Amino acid sequence: MGVSRRDFLKLSGGTALIASLGVNLDSAKAYARELRIKNAKQTTTICPYCSVGCGIIVYAENGKIINTEGDPDHPISEGTLCSKGASVMQLANNDKRLGKPLYRAPGETAWKQVEWEWALDRIAHLVKDTRDKSFKTVSTSKVMEKQADGTELLVEKEFVVNRTDKIAHVGSAALDNEECYLLQKLVRSWGLVYVEHQARI
Repeated sequence: MGVSRRDFLKLSGGTALIASLGVNLDSAKAYARELRIKNAKQTTTICPYCSVGCGIIVYAENGKIINTEGDPDHPISEGTLCSKGASVMQLANNDKRLGKPLYRAPGETAWKQVEWEWALDRIAHLVKDTRDKSFKTVSTSKVMEKQADGTELLVEKEFVVNRTDKIAHVGSAALDNEECYLLQKLVRSWGLVYVEHQARI
């Protein structure tokens, strides 16, 4: 399509005239200057959903989260978020979210609200009791052993194992490498052998 110089000037002049008629951007500019995150505290974090580890910027004011967005400086996501990551603010600002743990005693049908301190102590006692009851220091296994005459014989031998088979641990995909390392050291020190991770499951 050929456009002459005269047609170009007519077209651009008409566009400038139309754009100037009744369009006032002052209110939009004033709104942009007063963003709701202007006085908010900015914190960076990691999305808690999958094992990708996208970066999120969280804006909080008076202890309440008012906005979240992708972190453009994060090396993994570079500011992008999936639909779950974009809605992560609803995890904190949700009236239906439980604020305290619930406990149902053995044989009971109803749940009751308990304090965090009581719940964590109860979990610690149950883990300790289960570990103490099920801890094995040695285990026997049948192995082939070479005899003096050169033949092999199936014999039962004892091996030091220092483990418990009654407790398992499933890690969260929201953990970073350092947290996973520390958790692995902790549960291995308890003697756990069944250690799994949510991202692999």
